[in-house]
Amino acid sequence: MKTEQQYFNDAISIQQYMDTMTTLKEESFRIYDSFEVPTNDGFIELLKGKQLKILTITEDWCGDAMLNNPIIRRVAETAGLEMRTVLRDADTDLIDRYLTNGGRAIPIYIILDDAGQVVGKWGPRAPELQELVVSKRASLPDKEDPTFEDAQKALYVEIREENITNKSYWTFVYEDFKKQVTAALQ
Repeated sequence: MKTEQQYFNDAISIQQYMDTMTTLKEESFRIYDSFEVPTNDGFIELLKGKQLKILTITEDWCGDAMLNNPIIRRVAETAGLEMRTVLRDADTDLIDRYLTNGGRAIPIYIILDDAGQVVGKWGPRAPELQELVVSKRASLPDKEDPTFEDAQKALYVEIREENITNKSYWTFVYEDFKKQVTAALQ
């Protein structure tokens, strides 16, 4: 069984991944180009003081990845951390170690120390955004309802647009990532 460090060694950089995306690429870059990492809260300094790497499990069709990857990439770049990506569906052995409520939810960010040991993880979604998604999904008709599929598609479009334009969502991602990683490093 491959270790997380071996997956990291075989992975592509987040830049390569984003540059070659075929779905949600423009939307991801809209967030990437606009997000500014806070530099006055001590988080970047904490990260710079550690020799960490970030291994991301993702897919380019995922709306949560469209939101989270650009933000975590900016954090990694600002702190001088190497961030690499693997595709969830290319090798499910890795994602199966990091299930969310029994499912292969993405993106997942695995924090590795300089020796390649897992010191923390984050993902797939900030708690505030999870609450929003759960409450929005509750308004959908029953799955047996003939309008369910169209209503679900419309809901996903609405959530995706909010993820792109609502900068408070970006803050939720940054703050929860900071909270989880800081706790893991202490």
